Order: sequence, then C-alpha cells, then structure tokens
Amino acid sequence: MKHYVRVIPHTVVQQEESVKEVPKGVELIQAPKIWDETKGKGIKVAVLDTGCDVNHPDLKERIIGGRNFTDDDKSNPEIFVDYNGHGTHVAGTIAAQENDAGVVGVAPEADLLIVKVLNRNGSGQYEWIIKGIHYAIDQGADIISMSLGGPVDVPELYKAVKAAVGKNILVVCAAGNEGDGDDSTDEFAYPGCYNEVISVGAINLERDPSEFTNSHNEVDCVAPGEEILSTHLNGKYATLSGTSMAAPHVSGALALIKVYATQQFGRKLSEPELYAQLIKRTVPLGNSPKLEGNGLVYLTVPEHLAQIFTEKVKAAVMSAT
Repeated sequence: MKHYVRVIPHTVVQQEESVKEVPKGVELIQAPKIWDETKGKGIKVAVLDTGCDVNHPDLKERIIGGRNFTDDDKSNPEIFVDYNGHGTHVAGTIAAQENDAGVVGVAPEADLLIVKVLNRNGSGQYEWIIKGIHYAIDQGADIISMSLGGPVDVPELYKAVKAAVGKNILVVCAAGNEGDGDDSTDEFAYPGCYNEVISVGAINLERDPSEFTNSHNEVDCVAPGEEILSTHLNGKYATLSGTSMAAPHVSGALALIKVYATQQFGRKLSEPELYAQLIKRTVPLGNSPKLEGNGLVYLTVPEHLAQIFTEKVKAAVMSAT
C-alpha cells in the first residue's frame, strides 16, 4: 500500500493582480530590520513543494535550478513548474526579491532551489519526498523547507531527514493544521513532528495561536500563518492561511541568521549551533509550549535584550548617584 503526503491544508483568502508591499508577516518577525546586515545572499534554500512559477517577476532571478520528482509532465525531471500555487506562495515568503513591485520575502537575496515533490493536486508519494531531500543534500542546500505532511511515520523519510541534519542542513517543517485549539491534545504530522526538524506552528497577525495549528511537544517555534500575502501563479499574488505559510518565514529567517552568525563568529556554524541562534531570537507569547514551542521568531531579540540590559545598568548607576 502506498502512503501519500499532502500540502499542509491551507485556505486561500483572496487573490490579487498586483501589489506593492512588504507583507505583514515579514514585518512581524522583524526581517526588514536585519536587511542592513544581510538579505541572505549566498544561502541556498531548497523548497520541497508543488514546484514554482519560474517566471514570476518576484522570483525568477532568485531561482537557481530545481528538479521534478512527481508524476506531473510525464515525470520529466527538468520541468518543475507549479500548477497548484502552494509552492510559489511558500517560495515568495522565503525569498521574493526587492524590485519596487509585488512583495518582498524574508531573505530577498537568498537562492531558491525548487524541488517539486508534490503534484498539481498537492499530493506526493513518500518516495518523492525522500528523493527530494537527498537531491537537496547533493545540491548543497543550506536549508530545506517543507510545508507538507502526512499521517504515517515512514522510516526511510526519517532516515533522509537525519541524513540532511547530519550534513548541517537546517530542516524546517510546518507543524500541521489538524489542531483543535486545545493544547491538551496532540496532533501529529510527519515529518513535522520529528525531533530533528524545526517544527513551526502558526499564529495570526495579532500574535494569537491559530485555531488550526497542531500542538505537540516537538513544536519549536511559531511564525505568522494567517492571511499571509505572497506570490502566486501567473505572476499574481494571493493571501493564504495555514502552518504552510508559517514555516517559510522561519526558513527565510534562518537564511538571514546563517549569514549574520557566520560574520559574527568568523566561521561556519553547525546545525545545532544555528538552531540555538534561532531559538535565541524567539519571544514567548504566554501560550503552552505545545502550541508555540519557544515562541515567536523575532529577529531583533538580541538587540532588544542588549538595550534592556543597558537601560538597567544606567538606571542602577543613576540610583546609586
């Protein structure tokens, strides 16, 4: 019996012909405040999804290649076009370029490797996902972003994830949308609940947990996942909701963190070290860890902490005098 993985179910809120803005989710995680330091240049993000609109004006210069592992286009490996829209939306949140039009991604100078592992129906065999992960490893990806999941724990999938992490590749996954708003119940989707991946839950733009976000002990952090504006098919734009939309915010954030941390430390950091740098940049929102993990990814946290420390020192000096 063949098991299937699907795009983490999402809701299309609306579609638009043209826009010009930095999406609210990108702003909420403080990405624009990091762009003076880095925009993710030189970081390769493998997007394992439904493919991509390779001619989208906000994406075409960021795409460096890809591969099709699905049954679309008679399984032609060279055609990784998106017929669904999901993968194009995810790619835009990660790295839509700055071009004075459309939207801007979290890491607008990162490179995108389009790994098509889900077909036009948003469905994929576990075998396709596994092959896609190994392809991303072989292509030297820095980050693998997967807004997909299935109900079955397949040993070969877990082995592929561990192989990627063993190569110091950060693997980011959507937590899943089977949530019921109750943190006392657990909802699992694979690969999002593997300990080795960075599992991302969703919040709305008011920073409240999304009703649909999965809750379990492997959730690492949360990011905006409701009413997220990004790129879509035929050069257009769409507003979507789902943990599928939260995960790419974290993939983009890690692209920025990896460049910044390499500059700061003067060397390449390991996967556990980069994970620590991500968690250092989270803010607890006061919800159960099963819903939010370590909290909301907030890229300027170290800067804020330094400012708070400085203010406390000044206050202590003032009171002493």
